[in-house]
Amino acid sequence: MTTAAQTTRTGTVVKHLGLLAALLVLLYPPAWLLATSLKPADEVLTSLKLLPSHFEWSNYITAMDGVSDVGVSRPLTNSLLISAGSVLGNVLSCSLAAYAFARLRFRMRGVMFGFLVATMMLPHHAVLIPQYIIFNGLGMVDTYWPLILPKFLATEAFFVFLIVQFMRGLPREPEEAARIDGCGPFRSLWSIVLPLTRPVLITRAIFTFIWSWNDFFTRLTYLFDPRKFTITLALRNFVDQSSSSAYGPMFAMSVISLLPIVLFFLAFQRYLVQGMATSGLKG
Repeated sequence: MTTAAQTTRTGTVVKHLGLLAALLVLLYPPAWLLATSLKPADEVLTSLKLLPSHFEWSNYITAMDGVSDVGVSRPLTNSLLISAGSVLGNVLSCSLAAYAFARLRFRMRGVMFGFLVATMMLPHHAVLIPQYIIFNGLGMVDTYWPLILPKFLATEAFFVFLIVQFMRGLPREPEEAARIDGCGPFRSLWSIVLPLTRPVLITRAIFTFIWSWNDFFTRLTYLFDPRKFTITLALRNFVDQSSSSAYGPMFAMSVISLLPIVLFFLAFQRYLVQGMATSGLKG
């Protein structure tokens, strides 16, 4: 018994040491980024030490000044506006589309849902040029409409698919009782289905916010005015103008651009875990 207990204890210690080692490997890149953002310019490329010889807080002051007379607060606000609009549009439109496929019966429902799922295999770059031609014809280029409007049209087939899988597992008895009481499809969706799907909806909102915040290529395609740039485009401009010498401020601006995502993730982490455990990913 003693030998078995010691073997179990040894295995537990080894497992925890392995997990700690993996954690250190995962934490090293963000730790290096944060430390480099506080290094003097001459140490960024010459020193291999993780910690700087002294903290250069002026890097963040330079980063906050931004580029092209546009402070970093402006692209942060633009990114927040676009990400919030994307979250609202995605959650609203994908919920409506998923409810139709999962709970309503109409002609060619299976064919249309199959076509929707098939669009997940279509690369985004394959439709970028046709979309650009359409938005250019509508006079929406260099505005936020091409970045937000598609989110209100349930174009994220992946999210629709996962919400459909979740809704199909919900019991139908509450909806049938509501239908007897005179509730229509929209009232049933709002009063019964959406409250039951809250975990998966919050999960989709988190993913939409993070993906929208980090998106670079779509913003580069549609936005030209520096005052309308998001934080990813502002960072690109900062690199183009300052990468030859101001490495410290460049990394400081990278930290500033990542901070809202980290705070958003920490605030809604428990909803993310709950949504992943109860969504269509479970099978």
